[in-house]
Amino acid sequence: MSTKWWIPYAFISLAMLGLVIFRFAPIGVAIIGSLQTVSLTGERSFVGLNNFTDLLGDPIFWQSMRVTLLFNLVINPLQVVSAFALAMLVLQQGPFISFFRAGFMAPMTVSIAMTAVIWGILLEPTMGPVNGFLRWLGMAPQPFFRGSEQALWSIIGIATWKGAGYWMIFLLAGLMAIPKEVHEAARVDGAKGWQRFFHVTLPMMKRPLAFVLVADTAINFLMFAPPYIITQGGPNGTTHLLMYEAYQSAFAYFDYGRSMAISVVVLVMILLIVVLELRILRPKGAR
Repeated sequence: MSTKWWIPYAFISLAMLGLVIFRFAPIGVAIIGSLQTVSLTGERSFVGLNNFTDLLGDPIFWQSMRVTLLFNLVINPLQVVSAFALAMLVLQQGPFISFFRAGFMAPMTVSIAMTAVIWGILLEPTMGPVNGFLRWLGMAPQPFFRGSEQALWSIIGIATWKGAGYWMIFLLAGLMAIPKEVHEAARVDGAKGWQRFFHVTLPMMKRPLAFVLVADTAINFLMFAPPYIITQGGPNGTTHLLMYEAYQSAFAYFDYGRSMAISVVVLVMILLIVVLELRILRPKGAR
């Protein structure tokens, strides 16, 4: 057996190669690029931390930072709670439960770009079906993406519609892995429904919830398609997320160093928040 120690590594070599090419290599490129500036002729020059110091004095960057933090502060717990509620719902047995499971999972079959297009049409302020339905009910039409007070919440709404069913699958798997004997024992001891939920289900779901929250955080910090397709960061910068600002810097202003610096800032923010989330949701006794 000692002569075949390399066999497990051979099995995972292709996966590791893909991880290096498509994950670690782009991170390295972003870090190196954030320390450089690129002229219109393609010439690169090393500028050290100048791109980062320029960001510190840029009000547009800080506006994007505030919008991104608010966006994630709302959408991450909203998606996790929605996904958990859906998982608890579809776990129940009953008629048409397979239909409901398929219905909740349907949004994950649509790309985020197509989701933005569909909801952009549905919530269009003048001709959109949603406002048409509101008029039919005798209610005032809403600006949705065109209103400064509603634009970000509209983005949060469509992102939750898109993501809740996807995260539901992971939480549903966690719920189904809880032994039935545990719930039956709690029921025999006289525990009510809410008592079983808080003292049995939630403690045994800490690991699945931690995974979903961490993965959801990473994805939502990289949200780009809805602001790009529907609002272009507006109105008045209310949907100007950091990834949209990174795109603008690179492809509208050709400031690739600034774009890379913003990407590195996003990466650091994700790492810090993920570490904090893991510490908060760490099971008792785990190191």
